[in-house]
Amino acid sequence: MESNDILRRHGEAIDLFGDRVHTVRDDQWDAPTPCADWTVRDLVNHLTAEQLWVPRLVRDGATMEEVGDEFDGDVLGDDPVATWDRAAVAAVAAFTEPGALDREVHLSYGTSGAAPYCSQMTMDAVVHAWDLSRAIGASEELPGELVGQALREVEPYAKELSSSGLFAPAIEPPPGADDLTRLLCLLGRRP
Repeated sequence: MESNDILRRHGEAIDLFGDRVHTVRDDQWDAPTPCADWTVRDLVNHLTAEQLWVPRLVRDGATMEEVGDEFDGDVLGDDPVATWDRAAVAAVAAFTEPGALDREVHLSYGTSGAAPYCSQMTMDAVVHAWDLSRAIGASEELPGELVGQALREVEPYAKELSSSGLFAPAIEPPPGADDLTRLLCLLGRRP
């Protein structure tokens, strides 16, 4: 994908997840999600922490060791929605800086280009937008172009994700399944 397409998709995925965060009611933060053992708050905390990592890794060129446990635990504080908004804006800004996607980033599994990292972050935001939608009773329909990009992103390494324990084992999708169903099944969700 071209850099502009990667950035556009990332921004759309962040907006999609953010829209869902803004619809979480006060009584839903402790609700279960399709992610085993995660509440809505845990899920939003996970995505928020991921966004907090982006400026440190992409803009600052920090290593995992340099960041350390800075974003471990509860990063949401007393205002989860505002914290998400700030983290999302900072992540998008870091990825959209001139030349940012041409940089190398130091991730838990080694050094990678920032463009593939951005694509992975897009996929994660799309899948977790579905998780959050299901948990809070919002529309589970997701934009087809985002879903297609997320599916293309994760297909080559989905088996590695399952064996890592980061995602549940894949589920066989029904015959003729659409891209969203295939994506969710690939990552162990039951649509």
